[in-house]
Amino acid sequence: MSSYQEKLKASADQIGSGLVMIFHLLALFAIGGAIAWSAGWAFWEMTHKSSASIEDILTLFIYLELGAMVGIYFKTMRMPVRFLIYVTITALTRMMIGRINVDHIPDIGIIYIAVAILILAIAVFIVKYASAKYPSGMLIDEQIDANEPGTK
Repeated sequence: MSSYQEKLKASADQIGSGLVMIFHLLALFAIGGAIAWSAGWAFWEMTHKSSASIEDILTLFIYLELGAMVGIYFKTMRMPVRFLIYVTITALTRMMIGRINVDHIPDIGIIYIAVAILILAIAVFIVKYASAKYPSGMLIDEQIDANEPGTK
């Protein structure tokens, strides 16, 4: 490959990387905005009821976890799989409570949801253990701690 072609390829790679970075940032801001808007709307609806149910509060926790996941991805450019599992556990807990509130009769569906939550909790343990035992570079928790004000 000639020197001109190498320079052209390097320039194209640099422009491509810049465009990908811009897309990443725009997408993260769009997702973050959608999460904030949805959480605000859910909170607004919750304030217009006589009281907040546990399902409403768990919905806000889901939005909080999604927002934290976007923030972590923004800071580290890594997708924290544990947060996806936390969101799923919270959603399943919300579903279980909803079933119990509606039916008032424990059935096999409640057992299935509880087993799914247990499996996901075990998955979180495995992911945390594996990331501590076999780290790939700096752990996300260490990166988050490093970016927090007042920490080393």
